[in-house]
Order: sequence, then C-alpha cells, then structure tokens
Amino acid sequence: MTSLDIGRYGIWTALLDLHPTNKGLEAVAELDSMGWGALWRPESTGRDPLITAGLWLGACDRMAVATGIAQTYARHPLTMNAGVRTLDEAFPGRFLLGLGVSHAPMVEGVRGLDYSRPLSDMSAYLDAMDASPFTGQGPDGRPPRVLAALGPKMLALSAEKADGAHPYFSTPDHTALAREIIGKDKFLAPEQMVFLQTDPDRARRVARANMARYLALPNYTNNLKRSGFTDEDISSVSDKLVDAIVLWGDVDSIVARVNEHVDAGADHVCIQALVEDPNDLPIEDYRKLAEALF
Repeated sequence: MTSLDIGRYGIWTALLDLHPTNKGLEAVAELDSMGWGALWRPESTGRDPLITAGLWLGACDRMAVATGIAQTYARHPLTMNAGVRTLDEAFPGRFLLGLGVSHAPMVEGVRGLDYSRPLSDMSAYLDAMDASPFTGQGPDGRPPRVLAALGPKMLALSAEKADGAHPYFSTPDHTALAREIIGKDKFLAPEQMVFLQTDPDRARRVARANMARYLALPNYTNNLKRSGFTDEDISSVSDKLVDAIVLWGDVDSIVARVNEHVDAGADHVCIQALVEDPNDLPIEDYRKLAEALF
C-alpha cells in the first residue's frame, strides 16, 4: 500500500479510555515490548483519537498507532488533514489513519448532522482532504489511510481513494470478499474479537454482552445478512452468529482461527481481546497471544 509496515498482527481496543492516561501509556509501552505491530483505537464519545495517537506514539519505540476509526463527521477535512500530517511528520511511518462515517445514531443522534449520503459524503471528504492546504513541515506525499468499509461500494471506494480497508465486526468469509473487491495491492486490516475462555456458556455470555451494541446498528446487521446470517440469527444472537464473530477457546485455537483472516487475504489482523469487566485490561491475554503469534 505505502511504505508503512505495521506487521501481521495488531491490537484493537477502546478500553484504555476507561483508565487514567498515565496508566494507559504504561500499557502501551508494555504492548510495544510484546512485539505487536500496531495499536488501533476507535472514536466514539471517549478521548480524541488523534491527540491520543500522539500520546501513544510517544510512549512506545517501535509500534505503529492507527485509528479504527476517526469519524469524518467529527472534523473538517482541513483539520483532519492537518492532524494526520502533524503525526506523520513527528512519527514517520508509524501512524495510520483509519477513517469512517460511523453510524446514524452517532452522526444524527449525537452530533445532529445529516447521515443520508454516507458514501458520497466520504468520497467528497477524501477529495477535500487531498485539496486542503498544509503549510507545516512534513513529507511531500499523502500519509496512508484506510476506510472503515463493509459493503461493496465503500470497499470499492477504499480501493479508489484510499490505501485499503478496515472492516469491523466481520468474518473471514467477508475478508475474502473484501480482498476480491479491493484488489491484491491494497491493504486489508479486519478487526477480530477474541475471548480466551474454553467454557462455552461463559464465552458466549461475554461475547453476547460485547456484541449487543453492534447488533443495534444497521451497518453491521446489513453486512451480516449479506454474509448469510438470518434475521433469526441476529435477533436471537444465535450460537452460530456468536461463534462466527467472537473467537473463543484456548490460545492455540484462537490463533488458528485468527489466521483464517490471513488465509482469506488479510495483510494485518486487529485483535480485540474481550473482558468480562470493562474496567479490566487484558494485558496477560495479549501477552499469551503474542507469544503464540510471534
């Protein structure tokens, strides 16, 4: 895609926002020492993703930081471009911008903005970013970016006007479809939830609790239906659906299933370790996974 190399495996987490910044930076440094290629963070109603990215990059020596995703409706294209170029200059080759249109409840319900044309809005936003003046010191080329993309049209746009795609809440079968749509030369980085737990009842209970917020969002449920899941699977949160979205079991079984994304065409897999208590940080789970993966 670009000169950016973020390795085969990364971590996706929103949990650090629930802890004091200093504790989070200690965790970032520890994750860096384990060998993870990148640390991904979302944007919702927590901390600012670009400011946080700068803090995280300063706390580690090697690991890349990526947004998964920064919301287009949250900032003007010129402002986004300036923030990205600031990080790219300060930490060359270690910041990846993941951009997304988010969801109607966030854009219309929280921000009070129009969400009627997310695809065309994203296309126009990327053009506006590229046309934005930037007079600060920095590299000449455009910093790398990927799009949050699930459906065929947004995936096609991620190949046309970005460096690839970052699907979320999807399966290896979707990864294979995404690779087919974006082509062999674009970067593909799907997210994958995991839970290190071998008891099926406990694993599925925690998985369902973490899936609930996403199953209320049409972008995700529509993609699940395109992937072959039924309305009944979604409304009942069937075992079939749970086991497809959340990989649970011992370390070896989870690693094998994570690599199904790689076999399907992923360049990088963003692993999100689930917890029973959102105030916990699954540092030891990430350590066990790192030892098995690297």
